[in-house]
Amino acid sequence: MNSERTRLAALYGGLLVMAGVLLMAIVYLLVSEGVYASIVTAVAPTVPVSRLDAVASAPALPTTDWARTMVLEPGQVAVAQKVGTVAGDAALSQLLTVSGVSLAVYSALSVALAWWMAGRVLRPVGVITARARRLSGSNLHERLALKAPPGELKELADTFDGMLDRIQELVAARQRFAANAAHELRTPLAVQRAAAEIGLADDPPPEKVAWIRDKLIDTAASSERLIEGLLLLAVSDEGLRRRERVALDETTTAVADALAAEARERSITVEVTARPVTVEGDAVLLDHLVRNLVANALRHNHPGGTVRVRVGPEGLEVANTGPVVDPATVPLLFEPFRRARARRHAPGEGAGLGLSIVASVARAHGGVAGASANPGGGLTARVTLPAGPPRTRSPGPPVSGGRRSGPGTPS
Repeated sequence: MNSERTRLAALYGGLLVMAGVLLMAIVYLLVSEGVYASIVTAVAPTVPVSRLDAVASAPALPTTDWARTMVLEPGQVAVAQKVGTVAGDAALSQLLTVSGVSLAVYSALSVALAWWMAGRVLRPVGVITARARRLSGSNLHERLALKAPPGELKELADTFDGMLDRIQELVAARQRFAANAAHELRTPLAVQRAAAEIGLADDPPPEKVAWIRDKLIDTAASSERLIEGLLLLAVSDEGLRRRERVALDETTTAVADALAAEARERSITVEVTARPVTVEGDAVLLDHLVRNLVANALRHNHPGGTVRVRVGPEGLEVANTGPVVDPATVPLLFEPFRRARARRHAPGEGAGLGLSIVASVARAHGGVAGASANPGGGLTARVTLPAGPPRTRSPGPPVSGGRRSGPGTPS
């Protein structure tokens, strides 16, 4: 029995055969209990009275109910009992023969029916197995779409289709990521090559050489930030390798202090409200999460704007003023290399990895990252993280003030 169909057929067939044997035994016992009395009751009245002389010794009248209700001679009862014994034995023998033949036919039909039923029950499993064997990157769009009544196998087929949906989305996202990463890495290389080949041709003056040098340094720094962002995204996607208690409010305050200089340069006011909250996770990744959120809020803002940072047991929220964002594009901003505005290749412009890193770090910590467009312009990003055990020290008053987050991984 090397297949599930054989095992199921043996199980179903065996149960049906056992039920047939049990039924035959019950019928035989019930018939054997009453067949003799029934024959005697039917035969005794038909025995002629003139033939009773041949009976040497007539037994006493039986005391059964049927005998009490019938007027019979003792000789009639004796003859009826002899005839009933012979006829009953013959009837039971015939019953056993017929039952045995019927049981054999019933067993054969039961095994055949069990084999057919097992194959029908396992058909969706075979379809799923065949589809899984043919599965590749070229046919991820195919689905089982099993047409069957609700049940465990229908649920299994629907679950398999749902798994294929998720795999297709993941593969498509990875393909887009690889294409976008190649494009983003190719752009600075093309700029460097053009600056070196065109700018340094024909013995340029020192001023032009200095400008080209600065351009190459800026491009190399942009490439370095992009590579660091890709590495950080890969690390966060792998999950957490270690966990420790991290004071998220202290991390947020420190990040805001680190970005204070950039906030002053952009003439943006940063307001931080931090309530004590502890998170179990990686301190470095959580620092990048907060840094990217606040850095995005600063860089996608306008002079004289505001960034409001709130952290507490409900999570982290960063809201900023700035250009109006289409609500339909907000979910796409959490994908790598997605920007609310077209890329301008300006100095200090990010690569579009900031919010994707935030979402990846949040997932690694068992949290959720989301955002919504503000009616007056700008974005409100929210990150919900599972809170860890409370700190032992008594919580102080909320901290608020104008603070900024440092560069970290560019958005």
